[in-house]
Amino acid sequence: MVYRFLSKMRPASLEEREKFYREEFRVNEVLRWISHRDIRKTAFGVIIGRHSRIYKKEFHDIRNKAVIIDSHTSFEDVTDYILHYLPEGVYYDRNVYSDLTVCEKCGRSYRDCWNCEGFLGQELAFDIDPENIYCPYHGSIEDKMKRGEGLSFCMIEFKRVRKYCLNLYDDLKNEYRDIRVVYSGRGFHIHVMDRKAMELDREERAEISRQYSHYAIDQWVTSGEMRLIRLPYSLNGLVSRICMPLNPADLLNFDPRNSAIPSFLL
Repeated sequence: MVYRFLSKMRPASLEEREKFYREEFRVNEVLRWISHRDIRKTAFGVIIGRHSRIYKKEFHDIRNKAVIIDSHTSFEDVTDYILHYLPEGVYYDRNVYSDLTVCEKCGRSYRDCWNCEGFLGQELAFDIDPENIYCPYHGSIEDKMKRGEGLSFCMIEFKRVRKYCLNLYDDLKNEYRDIRVVYSGRGFHIHVMDRKAMELDREERAEISRQYSHYAIDQWVTSGEMRLIRLPYSLNGLVSRICMPLNPADLLNFDPRNSAIPSFLL
């Protein structure tokens, strides 16, 4: 793959990833973000080098896989795993479980979680990425994939998803109360934390994903098929940008060319 990003966006080196997680990672803000969840019952995940192709040599065989972190007792343990793997991306599991230790021993696929008595629900989320937008210069996502530029994007595409994100947020306000907007490093995530959203079943989520498909969302995320989502305040190592919660009022002025930049690029 050959990626085309905005000015000053590039993959972070292993040394830069380590510097970020040792010196800049805002753990207290992460804990505040997930304060509604029990850390011991929340799974996390890392993707080591799937897109950047930058990874520790000893992790070559698992570089493209999502490595699940579920044998922890505190977020300090999770941070230790992050420093061990130095991944390009860090995620958390939107599923809510009654007992994660039971899930560790379960041999079934996570897609079967919905039918398990230990499954309590899933945060509703929307993922809006710029590569999914048609661009008059760069074409459709299919055109970009054919050129090996699947995750590439330009400012035209970014501005369009920025507007989509704000419009979707405004639509969701009519239905939900606790809605959070996050800059993912490339596009945007919207998290809905309302209890009634948490308790939606798969059919209801599939209908919601169809209802809002015109906003260029990743329907796998909204329908619940993709349970992992990027952890706020972590580093998006593909573009060297910090995944940051945003005030919706600031969305239209948000410019990733000069925002959410880690110190190693300053």
